[in-house]
Amino acid sequence: MATRINRAIELLEQGQPIYYTGGHTGHVLTYAQGLEDAGTWADYINVGMEHGSFNMAGLDDYMRGLVDGGPTRSGHRMPTVIVETPVEGTTAEMVRYNGWQFRQILARGVHGILLCQAESADAVRAFVEGCRYPIQQLGCDRGLGEGRRGVGSEPSAAPIWGLERDEYLRRADPWPLNPNGELLLGLKIESAAAIPYLEEILSVPGIGFAEMGPGDLSLSLGYWRMPRPLPPEMIAVRERVMAACKANNIAFLEGLTLDNALERIDAGVRVGGGHNEEIAKRGRAHTGRTMPV
Repeated sequence: MATRINRAIELLEQGQPIYYTGGHTGHVLTYAQGLEDAGTWADYINVGMEHGSFNMAGLDDYMRGLVDGGPTRSGHRMPTVIVETPVEGTTAEMVRYNGWQFRQILARGVHGILLCQAESADAVRAFVEGCRYPIQQLGCDRGLGEGRRGVGSEPSAAPIWGLERDEYLRRADPWPLNPNGELLLGLKIESAAAIPYLEEILSVPGIGFAEMGPGDLSLSLGYWRMPRPLPPEMIAVRERVMAACKANNIAFLEGLTLDNALERIDAGVRVGGGHNEEIAKRGRAHTGRTMPV
C-alpha cells in the first residue's frame, strides 16, 4: 500500500533509485493524455516548460486526467509530476521576479519543480522560499527566509492530491527538509558561472535532487556540441555535483544508458534519465525493488 502521495519520494526514502520519462519540450498536456499516462512505467513524469509551452490550462486538464486514470498499480493516486520551469536560477532577484511561475505551476497540483541554470545559493534559497507557505518554518534557522506562496491555490491543488485544505498546506512542503513533505524540488547545475559555487548551492535546505546538465554546461564551456566522451573538465564538475549531493542527502540525477545503468547506480545515481523502460527494469531488478510499477 502507498504510504505517500509522491511515489518518487516514497521510493527515495526506501533507498531505491527512481526513473523518469518526459523531455524538455513537446509534452502533450490534455485530459486524454493524462488518462493514458496514469499507467506510465516511470516513477515520475517530467513536464518540460523550460523550452516547451507554458500551458497552465493544459496542465490543469492533464492533472485531472492523471487522477481519473488512477490509481497507479503501486496504489498511489497518480504518478508524480515534476515541471521544469523557464525561469533562470541565476540570481535571487531573477528568481523572485519570476516567482509567479512557481505559484501557477504548484496551483495545478504538481508534485515538484525543477529549477534550471542554478548559479548561486541565494537564487536557490529564493526558489525554495517561493515554493513554500510561510506557515512552514523548518529550515528558517538554516538560512531560509519566510515562504512566499500565498493563499488561493488550495481549491485547485488540494483536490488533485485528494486532501482537505489544511492537510494540503501541511504536506505541500519540500522533502527531505520536511520529512512529511510531498514536494520534490530539483536543480540543474549547467553553466560555467555555477562551477565555483557548487558546494554552496547544493547545501541550501529544501532541495531533493540535482543534476549536472551536460548539454547546457558544454555550451557554456565553449563546445558547439556536447562532447562524447565527456572531457575531464566536465567529468570533474559531475563528480563534484555528485559528492555534494551525497553530502547533503540530495538524490543525484544523471542520464543512463543500457550499457552503463547498473554501474552508475552503484556509483550513486538515484534519479535515472534515459526515458527507457528497459533501463528502469534492469535498475529495479538490480536494487531489489518490490514496489509495483
